[in-house]
Amino acid sequence: MRWKTIPLIFICTTFLSSVYAQICTNLGQNPGTAFPVCGTSTFTQQTVPACGGRSIPVPGCENDNAAYGDLNPFWYKFTCFTAGTLGLTITPLTASDDYDWQLFDITGHDAADVYTDRSLYVGSNWSAHPGATGTATNAGSFTNCAGFDYPNTSKMPALLEGHQYLLLVSHFTITNQSGYKLSFEGGTANITDPKVPHLQDARAYCDGTNIIVKLNKKMRCNTLAADGSDFSVSYGGATITGAVATACLTGFDMDSVTITLNNPLPAGDYSLTIKKGSDDNTLLDNCDRGIEEGENIPFSVLPVQPTPMDSLTTPGCAPNFLQLVFKKPIRCNSIAADGSDFMINGSPAIAIASASGQCNDNDMSSVIHVQLAAPILHNGTYTIALNKGSDGNTIIDECGEETPEGAALHFITKDTISAAFNYSILYGCNTDTIIFSHNGANQANLWKWAFEDNTSGTGQHFQKTYSVFGQKTATLIASNGVCHDTASADIILDNELKADFEAPEFICPRDSTIYEDASTGNILRWDWSFGNGTNSILKSPPAQSYSAPLTDQEYNIRLVVTNNHGCMDTAVKKVKLVSSCYIDIPSAFTPNGDNLNDYLYPLNAYKASNLIFRVYNLYGQKVFETTDRLKKWDGTINGKMQGSGTYVWTLQYIHTDTGRVFHLKGTTTLIR
Repeated sequence: MRWKTIPLIFICTTFLSSVYAQICTNLGQNPGTAFPVCGTSTFTQQTVPACGGRSIPVPGCENDNAAYGDLNPFWYKFTCFTAGTLGLTITPLTASDDYDWQLFDITGHDAADVYTDRSLYVGSNWSAHPGATGTATNAGSFTNCAGFDYPNTSKMPALLEGHQYLLLVSHFTITNQSGYKLSFEGGTANITDPKVPHLQDARAYCDGTNIIVKLNKKMRCNTLAADGSDFSVSYGGATITGAVATACLTGFDMDSVTITLNNPLPAGDYSLTIKKGSDDNTLLDNCDRGIEEGENIPFSVLPVQPTPMDSLTTPGCAPNFLQLVFKKPIRCNSIAADGSDFMINGSPAIAIASASGQCNDNDMSSVIHVQLAAPILHNGTYTIALNKGSDGNTIIDECGEETPEGAALHFITKDTISAAFNYSILYGCNTDTIIFSHNGANQANLWKWAFEDNTSGTGQHFQKTYSVFGQKTATLIASNGVCHDTASADIILDNELKADFEAPEFICPRDSTIYEDASTGNILRWDWSFGNGTNSILKSPPAQSYSAPLTDQEYNIRLVVTNNHGCMDTAVKKVKLVSSCYIDIPSAFTPNGDNLNDYLYPLNAYKASNLIFRVYNLYGQKVFETTDRLKKWDGTINGKMQGSGTYVWTLQYIHTDTGRVFHLKGTTTLIR
């Protein structure tokens, strides 16, 4: 394995053997503790502690035998608030240092997935050139691999609104730990949170010696004064002595703060106000925007008493669990895992399988999840009540108060529902009407119909008319406000009627002519008229004969079909009855434009297949050739009139009735 440049092979190998043994422990040097950043700020890192070396996949660079990893790394995280391109610049504090970077889209992923999941890759630059690196509008590639063959800038990657990103800055220069400056400029994406920071809510903890403050967004940990001087409380009998945010023990930002007072607050109503603390600021977000000085929020201190069974999340369709919500957090170790703290009254009887909380780092939960032994499938009214469980208690809140046995909440369930529907078809000749209907069972009160032609409708009953027949698809979503179901049906409208038949293009004298029905539909009756004075009501009528005419004539052949619904359709075709089908070549022709004998061609070649007709002058030059019986020689070559005289012709064809092959030859005189 080699690293980014051949001259550094020995140095890098030696260095990596020690780096790999040094796990990064500083905040910001692992993906899970990345610095939160803002697009309007420049971030300066004075030094980069030596550690890391974990391999990073770089799509597009796998075959260059370079090893890519997070050497002496720092990681940065941000969210895209407006889609666009990302501009970034990393400027080493020591100009000869070589810094590299790679960007990952970690939306919906664990931060550590960057080490293994190639699909998270967005863009990178691993060039061996020292100095500033980053993105540029005029760069040629989103990926620049290791080595001096690649420039220090890459194309600006496109960011997606709402997606979360991680940026790795890797320090490849091993001779010093000098840092860098990181800025985000030049792109069109917005990675600056537009939300203005505020206090969101506050509540007193147990005996009123602590106040827990919730913020509306993440704020920087290093802007919280440890002495609590960022806050004041509207009570002269107690003084704030400290403030701490648990999240700051393992990260850079916080969204809740616990304030400590020297004396408990008596039961009553108070307000908490934010101010500039001993650090000369209020709380600041990652873009250095502070909560406005003087902003306050009310809170109440209640007498210490057991936490009641407060509320129940409305059960959904066929619920297999219940979710209890409490105003005060409940100690997780007071929740009996077998669910014996609870019982459900109602009919039919409902058994409980287990219970658990969504426990935080303090082993507290404001929610208890009660798992049922089986889903509730039917409409009913139930009560969930509190018992002393197998652990010898009911549930105990964060203040150590046990909720009394017998406390209860009521809830209602709905029947599961079936969207199966019925339909009937009213057949017509030009249109069909389908009447759809749902039975409305199990308190159904909402119906949504959808059809294959992208039309839709509502209501328990729905009527739809079709003018084009064939297969149709109807889908129904039925709901009773809680449960819903979907059903579909394919419906064949098979009453399309189309009259059609096969007829010859021409009829020769004494030919027996057969007409074949080609109509579609559920046909019950056929009415034929053959133009020769005869008719038939058979699907396959008898062969027809026609008297030989002196000149060619046309007959209208008509078929009227009737289907099982009494609908009718008509097809009419013209058939040419010719006076002769004897194939012959004229002995002379006069191409003078008088419409009399102007062309030379095989006459009456109705029954000639594979026809080849050629004409030659007396010098043996071919002047005309065709395989189409309707093509005729007009006495010219390339538009130039040929002189009067004798021309030789040849004719080859196969007679369609007998299959006999003919090879004929003769002469014709061109007369001008």
